[in-house]
Amino acid sequence: MTDFAGIFKAYDVRGKVGTDLTPESVEIIGRAYGDWLPTDGAVAVGRDMRPDSAALAAGVIAGLKKQGRDVIDIGEVTSDMIYFAVGHLNLAGGAMVTASHNPGEYNGIKFCREEAKPIGEESGLYEIRDAAIAGTFADKAEGSSKEQDIVEDWIQHVLSFINAAELKPIKLAVDAGNGMGGKIFPELEPYVPWEVTELYFELDGTFPNHIANPLEPKNLVDLQKCIKDTGSDAGIAFDGDGDRAVLIDENGVALSGTVLTAILARHFLKDNPGATILCNAICGRAAAKAVEAAGGKVQRTRVGHSFIKGDMRKYNAVFAGEHSGHYYFKNNFMADSGLIAAVIGLYVASLSGKTLSELAEEFRNLYFAIPETNFEVADKMAMQKKIAEAFKDGEQDWLDGLTVNYPGGWFNVRPSNTEPLLRLNAEWNSQAELDSIVEKVQGLIASA
Repeated sequence: MTDFAGIFKAYDVRGKVGTDLTPESVEIIGRAYGDWLPTDGAVAVGRDMRPDSAALAAGVIAGLKKQGRDVIDIGEVTSDMIYFAVGHLNLAGGAMVTASHNPGEYNGIKFCREEAKPIGEESGLYEIRDAAIAGTFADKAEGSSKEQDIVEDWIQHVLSFINAAELKPIKLAVDAGNGMGGKIFPELEPYVPWEVTELYFELDGTFPNHIANPLEPKNLVDLQKCIKDTGSDAGIAFDGDGDRAVLIDENGVALSGTVLTAILARHFLKDNPGATILCNAICGRAAAKAVEAAGGKVQRTRVGHSFIKGDMRKYNAVFAGEHSGHYYFKNNFMADSGLIAAVIGLYVASLSGKTLSELAEEFRNLYFAIPETNFEVADKMAMQKKIAEAFKDGEQDWLDGLTVNYPGGWFNVRPSNTEPLLRLNAEWNSQAELDSIVEKVQGLIASA
């Protein structure tokens, strides 16, 4: 029997196929979701390329129909396309069957409601969980389902963020990681003057070449070699469900989330002077400095798409960036898209006449940083308080875990939503000071 309490996470449903997730269990989830949605109307359902995604999507569709919902089946798509479908077609909600970059034995479901509004732990997801556990559903006449191809509409939407006539011809290497980007990116290619080398575009949810997680440096090695071998001007690495993208410069160096946030924020502020830009709590200082230098307003937000999408509306933000490669756009129904971010990044480079490395240079190397580091901690709040006491001379806030600021840098320790882990991020204007701070935090955690 499915442990519904265990598979409902902070932002989505996620579990192992065949035990946690079966067509029968996701039908129950579909019924709970169909009842919960606060708006009347149809629901979009999409899926990724995993071997079991079609069967699981069929289960979700069956559950929605049992609760009287008409369903628009948009087939194999990237996750950002489910948000677009809901907003573009004015639907009551959308469900995407995917486990993003997780290994092939996993799958999951991402949800949104009308206007692509997020559904997370604080915005209805746990209510859907509780309804699935209870198994009591409204008695409704069965809804209908139909298939609809939205790919061309999506591509035109992506292109609406730029003037494609201003793009300069470049050589571009793209690694889809056998994920959904391999299906959608070729649909963009006829509209852009890019000579594209396609790497791992064959859809394969077993990920035979590498895990489709572009934040892990080992997963960029093949793309970096391809850029060098082909003399490409840039590269793009997508994650499994195609909603995250990492730009790689002509030297094979990735643009971090902070750097691309800075570049895109400055671009949007040219047309939206004084606008608000969101940066999550662990985005580097270079992004905030770029926003302020361009006359924009910076608003920090919690890590996680449901929090950021809520704050996009709260602050009427034009753009938001995360360290993790998620980028959010006001004109994309406040939702995130890796493809839109990558296309705008290459467009900005075209307009500037600079290479990607030249464009990124002013935002790189301002600070020394560590990659996000996890520590197993039993009592996460007690440890955060202990660290807060040890660094009480710094400026502190508890927006998302504990952030401690000093003139030369900052660090953040925040708890995982699903595991007994504390995650440490830090950056400083001196490698020696960064090493010293990190060593002290690690020592405090180790002494517990």
